[in-house]
Amino acid sequence: MTTRLSEDDLIARYFAPLAGPGGLGLYDDVAVMTPPEDAELVLTVDALVGGVHFFTDDPPDAIARKSLRVNLSDLAAKGAEPAGFLLALALPPDWTDDWLAAFARGLGDDVAAFRFPLLGGDTVRTPGPLTLSVTALGFVPEGDMVPRTGVEPGDRIYVSGTIGDAALGLALRLGKPEDAGWIAGLPREAADFLRSRYLEPQPRLGLRKVLRAYANGGMDVSDGLVGDLSKMLRVSDCAADVDFGRLPLSPAARDALAHAPHLLRTIATGGDDYEIIASVPERQCAAFEAGARAAGIAVTQIGVAREGRGLALHDANDAPLDFGKGSFSHF
Repeated sequence: MTTRLSEDDLIARYFAPLAGPGGLGLYDDVAVMTPPEDAELVLTVDALVGGVHFFTDDPPDAIARKSLRVNLSDLAAKGAEPAGFLLALALPPDWTDDWLAAFARGLGDDVAAFRFPLLGGDTVRTPGPLTLSVTALGFVPEGDMVPRTGVEPGDRIYVSGTIGDAALGLALRLGKPEDAGWIAGLPREAADFLRSRYLEPQPRLGLRKVLRAYANGGMDVSDGLVGDLSKMLRVSDCAADVDFGRLPLSPAARDALAHAPHLLRTIATGGDDYEIIASVPERQCAAFEAGARAAGIAVTQIGVAREGRGLALHDANDAPLDFGKGSFSHF
């Protein structure tokens, strides 16, 4: 019979090595942080549930990295500097030491890569699927956070990276019969790229200073471009016109779309992109684009905000588009 580690031993072996100074070695029930001078604290939290946000047989190190990166994406969209995170981990009955060691290695990789230390958390047992929640903390100079509510008429709407890769990667992983045709037609390299985009997001932290300097509004794309941009416009009391002919697509997504044009809906409304939508005043566009290039992150102008309500979409031939429900929703 295998002897399980106690909770204290589990924390000491796998998580204490990831703790930053504010985590107090994970010996205490709290963490302590001192904000930089003239800075504001930015907080965000995301819960991930096995079978909903990831597959339960995904590699444990990839699950760990995804749990951090979806939160880092939120901080990036606000222009925030990552400061640390709290982790709540609910382990199902079939967890193993090997699984937990790999999970901790994945966390450790990103703790080092993003200078994003563990500050504390909680570890419990659950009869249900693996569930974890990360609360991320960041700092911005006072008054410089980039709000979702900041879009103004006349702003140019930008999106970072490429859109739709992760949603296509999920479709590949699900392998539904109706998708068999385009899946079979994809080159292996394209399929591998799309799967990786679903499994491991790439938070656009390189844009945080550029966003603070030039953007009026910012939001990450987690639930689908159309739906998330619609949310941003609604809370900003603005409308926008978006040209889908300008939508940035990866070669792999273009390959899939060539085999199955109906996938444009999946690309437009699928989740897990973790790219950034930014609204930028016209006079700041050149500087914003130059800053993004210097950061090594592609940004594409896809639309213009205007007075009114709603999101008007059209294709490269100026024909209107309607995707119905614009994003993923849990409810």
